[in-house]
Amino acid sequence: MKIGCPKEIKPQEFRVGLTPNAAREVVAHGHQVLVETGAGLGAGFADADYVAAGARIVPTAEEVFAAADLIVKVKEPQAIERKRLREGQVLFTYLHLAPDPDQTRDLLESGVTAIAYETVTDDRGGLPLLAPMSEVAGRLAPQVGAWSLQKANGGRGVLLGGVPGVAPGRVVVLGGGVVGTHAAKVAAGMGADVTVLDRSLPRLRYLDDVFGRDFNAVYSTAGNTADLIAEADMVIGAVLIPGAAAPKLISRAQLATMKPGAVLVDVAIDQGGCFETSHATTHQDPVYEVDGILHYCVANMPGAVARTSTLALGNATLPFLLALADKGWRQACADDRHLLAGLNVHAGHLTYGAVGAALGIAVLDAAQAVRKP
Repeated sequence: MKIGCPKEIKPQEFRVGLTPNAAREVVAHGHQVLVETGAGLGAGFADADYVAAGARIVPTAEEVFAAADLIVKVKEPQAIERKRLREGQVLFTYLHLAPDPDQTRDLLESGVTAIAYETVTDDRGGLPLLAPMSEVAGRLAPQVGAWSLQKANGGRGVLLGGVPGVAPGRVVVLGGGVVGTHAAKVAAGMGADVTVLDRSLPRLRYLDDVFGRDFNAVYSTAGNTADLIAEADMVIGAVLIPGAAAPKLISRAQLATMKPGAVLVDVAIDQGGCFETSHATTHQDPVYEVDGILHYCVANMPGAVARTSTLALGNATLPFLLALADKGWRQACADDRHLLAGLNVHAGHLTYGAVGAALGIAVLDAAQAVRKP
């Protein structure tokens, strides 16, 4: 099989879908690897590193898309890339279709088979290809929020850790999953007063058992959320409904109850954001203000630490990539229900229920799609 890795073209996206080590593994399995020239530079990988791994460097993205049977990327295909996809081709990347009807329409029209990293599952009910980037984004969130809180950057002028005689900043984390847990750990490590809100009692018990007094774990209700955000210097949105649009947990009206210059960091922005006033931003222009409250809503936060993120993502995706290459997508999905859960689009059909519900599109059962000629 020919595996193609184009350079990412989303603004300020420096990650790459295939590391040289992953390319070496794929070549060792008897497959060809085509990498667009310069694709790995943002993550610190030179063309020569891929050549040494047995890959072939090609000069343009058009050539990669035209020749490859399977395209491996990081971010969702941009409009120009979607025009290069074709029927029978397999796309393996993050998609986040629920808040993106334009991308969904284009993928359906292309006839491509698209498998989304963010909906692949595991035996523990987790999302193993989303988890590495959730860990990165969670750890970044307090860091970028702390920068935004600086007065010169428009914030309240609060130091999260405080100093002797001055109370630390207050951080509220909405969601106690992978993102929320890592965000809370880092914020607490910075010395902040941290509260995590979640609706799962087992998760709250876990957080209390493991982290104890490092931060507070509180049951999420509308009332608790309203009370806590009114006192917060930073709110980190870390909620996730797999494959579906994120719920809106803070309304625009509630911004008036918050402290002027407080910061909202919306890690759920890939899924539409969990604040009513959120809209996607870039690393180049990451922060905007609404009603005196700063919003940090960068849609590819892990791209800021591209090398770490690329290595972490590559470790997670490689076993699935090899299965797709060795067996073909049909057999790989038939053999692995967790990979099957990643199937979002096939031959003009939507195959993931939460996306169909969000966009009002009929869904073909994924298992049926595997059997469909």
